[in-house]
Amino acid sequence: MEAIASELHTSRSSVSRLLSHARETGLVDIRVHSPFDIPRQLEDDIARLFGIVAHVVPVPDQTGDADRLERVAVSAARILGTFFDSNMSMGIAWGSTMSAISRHLVPKATQNSTIVQLNGAANPRTTGILYASEILERYGSAYGAHVQQFPVPAFFDDPETKAALWRERSIARLVAMQRELDIAVFGLGSPFAGVPSHVYIGGYLDAADFASLSESGVVGDVATVFYREDGSEDGVALNARSSGPGISVLRGIARRVCVVAGISKIPSLKGALAAGVVTDLIVDSATARRLVDETLAERAPAS
Repeated sequence: MEAIASELHTSRSSVSRLLSHARETGLVDIRVHSPFDIPRQLEDDIARLFGIVAHVVPVPDQTGDADRLERVAVSAARILGTFFDSNMSMGIAWGSTMSAISRHLVPKATQNSTIVQLNGAANPRTTGILYASEILERYGSAYGAHVQQFPVPAFFDDPETKAALWRERSIARLVAMQRELDIAVFGLGSPFAGVPSHVYIGGYLDAADFASLSESGVVGDVATVFYREDGSEDGVALNARSSGPGISVLRGIARRVCVVAGISKIPSLKGALAAGVVTDLIVDSATARRLVDETLAERAPAS
């Protein structure tokens, strides 16, 4: 009131009377909004726009991408413990996000539970076993669950080689397990991410692969299965060589938990939502806000 009085060259008491009159007549409405209301509002908005359950993690806007991912990973690790229990199977896709979550898992004893690798990790440079198994073992140790690795390449050189291997009983058993999962947990690969997605920097793709993805309009991947922003995957040649479960397989899993951090992943997130592979979204507040704002703008009727 003192600042207003100084600006208007009047007394503080006059300002007080003016404010009282304004509030009584409805001209001024003074409210205090808790910062904790913002995530709840965004969760409601996302549920209304996409028909999924959202968990929005409050993160200051000025936070860097690496720290943003860590904060989201901490929350995701806690939430996962409420989803997973005895006599359940959980599919895990390796990657930067899943690795970050694995470092913060809260131990929870379960019985007769299984962690299943969703996609192979080998590439021309490495078997990928050490990288993927380290992530999987953290989940297995946290929940006292049996771990089922998927010892195949992330991408086959020839789709016919993949088809032949998928007919082998040892591999067919794991593919069948993926189709019967209770829950799948994954981050979203994106060529635009502030924290680089492992599939794009780990030696899995060559120049021809990147060119093919660009020509197909790919915006991201889930468990090394690529899709466009409208959620379509048809005609994406690399998917015929991918060891990841197809979009239709993922949609058949009852609970599909997607963890995203950083607005650079908005195109990839939109594609995943359009593809219908997400039932539960764990996301930072800035990304959630951008997703809601862009979606409302896109759906607004043309003037």
